[in-house]
Amino acid sequence: MKLGLLAGSGEIPKTIAEHTVASGDSIFIVAIRGFEEDWMNAYPHQVCGIAEFGAQIKAFRSAQCDTISFIGNVKRPDFSNLKPDLKGMSILPKVIRAASKGDDALLRTVIECFEKEGFAVIGAQELLKNLNSPAGLLTQRPPNETDLQDIQRAFDVAGEIGRLDIGQGAVVARGLVLAVEAQEGTDEMLKRVARLPDAIRGTEDFRCGVLLKRPKPIQEARIDLPTAGCETVRRAAEAGLSTLALVEDGALLVNQTEMIDLANAYDMTIVVLRPDGGMP
Repeated sequence: MKLGLLAGSGEIPKTIAEHTVASGDSIFIVAIRGFEEDWMNAYPHQVCGIAEFGAQIKAFRSAQCDTISFIGNVKRPDFSNLKPDLKGMSILPKVIRAASKGDDALLRTVIECFEKEGFAVIGAQELLKNLNSPAGLLTQRPPNETDLQDIQRAFDVAGEIGRLDIGQGAVVARGLVLAVEAQEGTDEMLKRVARLPDAIRGTEDFRCGVLLKRPKPIQEARIDLPTAGCETVRRAAEAGLSTLALVEDGALLVNQTEMIDLANAYDMTIVVLRPDGGMP
């Protein structure tokens, strides 16, 4: 297998590249223009526009890649301002139609385009097993009864918005839905929660509330799984939350040891649920 990364920004693409090379394998990176990062200069790479599908495919073929992983942070583009190449012009109308249905539909369409060109597409969780965590309590603080009720409520709410291909996360405190994730992403959602009145959310002195992230019921597991890391914990702490809940085989945990240490320092809970939402 010769691995190619179609990469945006963030820690996971870098971690995969480092791990692949340390294992004695080679890697080639196609960085999405506008999301390239300095660390990519240490590896064979090419920068392509997000709609330059022809250039992306040609780059991977020239590097003799047969397997591709899509990973990293890339914001949804303004389709009216894209500059596709010839291949992109043939694919873009289908992508735009899919995008109107939601992110998962968009990403499925992009995967299909690369598969039709003969590439195998795999998920980041297949490349880095330590990004996953089995169901269980990861921190010192266990969830209390209020947390458990909020976890179940948030699991149901996140499932509903996921079914509609809207988002992957929800925040619930004392049974009240404080926020659901849409196009702004988790960090911006948590900033909104932090601006809510203290009377309906937790505070640093009295933490209350759950951030739950789960895959959409329609989720394409090879791309865009829910991700959590130290920044997620910090934002949740600033919002006064007590708990971060994830789902087994349904989340990528970045820098897991540091993330757990940080949650313990905030006296917060991180728990990984069973796929059905049950407590381990």
